[in-house]
Amino acid sequence: MIASNSTSHQIDLFNPTDAHLSLRESVSGFAEKEMDEQAKEHDEHETFNTGLFKKLGAELGIFGITVPEKDGGHGLDAVAAVIIHEEMSRFDPGFTLSYLAHEVLFVNNFYHSSNADQRKRYLDKVISAEWIGGMGMTEPGAGTDVLGMTTHAVKKGDRYVINGVKQYITNGSIGQVFLLYTKLDKNAKKMTSFVIESSYKGFSVGKKEEKMGMRSSPTTQLVFEDMEVPVENLLGDENSAITHMMRNLEIERVTLAAQSIGIARRCIDIMCDYSVRHREAFGKKLIEFGQIQRLISESYADYSAARALVYQVASGLSPEVRNSLGAASAKLVATQMAERVSRNAIQVLGGYGYCREYPVERLHRDAILLSIGGGTNEAMQKNIASDLKKMWGG
Repeated sequence: MIASNSTSHQIDLFNPTDAHLSLRESVSGFAEKEMDEQAKEHDEHETFNTGLFKKLGAELGIFGITVPEKDGGHGLDAVAAVIIHEEMSRFDPGFTLSYLAHEVLFVNNFYHSSNADQRKRYLDKVISAEWIGGMGMTEPGAGTDVLGMTTHAVKKGDRYVINGVKQYITNGSIGQVFLLYTKLDKNAKKMTSFVIESSYKGFSVGKKEEKMGMRSSPTTQLVFEDMEVPVENLLGDENSAITHMMRNLEIERVTLAAQSIGIARRCIDIMCDYSVRHREAFGKKLIEFGQIQRLISESYADYSAARALVYQVASGLSPEVRNSLGAASAKLVATQMAERVSRNAIQVLGGYGYCREYPVERLHRDAILLSIGGGTNEAMQKNIASDLKKMWGG
């Protein structure tokens, strides 16, 4: 297995404190024991493992990782979030994506956008995993162009009445609470966010998507038809949600990048195990052939470089410190790397890699989503160029 800092007991870039190292060891052990074997079944049947999700709270206790301890969380940072997503994605990236939607897209975002009363009403439920959370931003006609959204809210007395449709919502069919982005005016260039419950009248779940990968994570439409939301569920001020969204996008992007790191690490482990221990050709171990050496060595080097970038960026992120350039760069590099490495793993294993006996074909399918979600890689390229232009006075 690739050397992990979970076994070296070193405090370094990947485990900057004893708390981070302990977290990595706990999550790594849990993921290998509880997530590996169930992943294939839930991928094949496109089902979500609700029982396992509850175990993340009851046994592992990794919800509210970035919420301060005074409010019931762990008070840790973006590096801790990256550690969790890396370790879990080695075994089931799809399930980990649902964890990300709950923990990063809802819990982290909600905490830093909410007031004391809202936290009192919702935090305990999502940190305990009594309720599953998600976030509604993308629409059928508005993905990367988020300001093109048409879901709108109209204030009527002590309620906001919301109409619209959200598309590709992770945890849409299993969630009880969502952070929802809307407009107060369809033509406005500003957004307003709310916390909503699936029990609200006018809330419904639309079609479930049949996906290429990440199949153990449910993805659906959310439909709002004159859905009434209490005014006390407004997050922050009206027309202030872009600030919340951009702040949260950065930790979302580094955790998606961390999923790519986990996928690549597992693929390299499988390549090495297969080519060193299990496969020979013409009387030699497979790893002794130059073509195979190239695939494995380039995979390891690319993985190592991407991993260092992801952790370096994560180490500087906080709710008070922004780094859009770093977050976009980390996501762009790591997601492209994971697609290459998982494809290399299929090639090294040959027919076995293409079949479902080994998990590399599933990991490759899962990896492809990461270059789309959280802002496409094309959007990352645009954002990087825009930030560099500003830095150079353009």
